[in-house]
Amino acid sequence: MNFQFSKFLLALCVILAFSAAGVGVALRSTWFIVIAFLVGFGLMGYGISLKKKEAS
Repeated sequence: MNFQFSKFLLALCVILAFSAAGVGVALRSTWFIVIAFLVGFGLMGYGISLKKKEAS
């Protein structure tokens, strides 16, 4: 099994983005929640597209 550092960093950023959404919930900041979710889903979509390109 090969360790891919760039994909690890991407996964870590997705986790941090969704954790930031949790912080936004605690702070009751709607804009922070929306931005954190958009960043999280955007990064996750980018990771999925990378995986599909790699499989092809």
